Amino acid sequence: MLQKINDSAAYLSRFLDGEKYATAIILGTGLGELGKSIEIKQVIPYAAIPHFPVSTVQGHKGNLLLGRFGGKNVVAMQGRFHFYEGYSMQEVTFPVRVLHALGIPRLFVSNAAGGVHPEYQAGDLMIIHDHINLFPEHPLRGPNIEELGPRFPGMTDAYSPQLIRLAEEIGRELGIRLQKGVYAGLQGPSFETPAEYGWIRAIGGDAVGMSTVPEIIVARHAGMECFGLSVITNSTAAPEEIKTDHTEVQKVGRTAQPQMTALFRELIARMKE
Repeated sequence: MLQKINDSAAYLSRFLDGEKYATAIILGTGLGELGKSIEIKQVIPYAAIPHFPVSTVQGHKGNLLLGRFGGKNVVAMQGRFHFYEGYSMQEVTFPVRVLHALGIPRLFVSNAAGGVHPEYQAGDLMIIHDHINLFPEHPLRGPNIEELGPRFPGMTDAYSPQLIRLAEEIGRELGIRLQKGVYAGLQGPSFETPAEYGWIRAIGGDAVGMSTVPEIIVARHAGMECFGLSVITNSTAAPEEIKTDHTEVQKVGRTAQPQMTALFRELIARMKE
């Protein structure tokens, strides 16, 4: 795997023109339009990058964007890879390894999630301050590669407390309704049953989705600073009324994008290089 990571990083490094990039952003379902707010320098299809998987999910464009956002250099992934697509956990998290190999110290992740907290409403933004890993496979299972990180990485501060505080401050300034909660990650691809929503709430989850957790684990394994944001696409306050489908998830995601874009832009603008 180490050779594949280096191959991908070597290919992409030629597009960086010797410039430093401090932040990478993963854009989830229905959230890829944030890319239009980036001052694009390069658009690199995933299919052109050695060893990169190719996303098969509607709403994931499958491009790596290099550009300026919030006055800083950023790399943005328009679309991610999911365990439910049939990829291994190593393939799902491979891009994170490559981003770290490019010298990028910070990772922002976004996703569309179902809200299981009774006060959450569709369209809310939830800052992720912790997660519950409910995936059947772990991205660090197998022999540990010391060059990539320690055998037993800590996850106490998986999501940067400093970035969370700054995001909350920016939210208040911009008048953006922000929740803060725990994200539960499941395999998918089926949406949860009412009983499963209730179970997730009972074990401490505030929102549930099918991504993010493996990427954060691998990013923290590599020592990257992480920030996560969920767009709440449906509320489960009345489980008997839940009617969720992928089209609706994408629709709500697009509606929430302006606020997410504003929050990410200001957050990146205020961070030190």
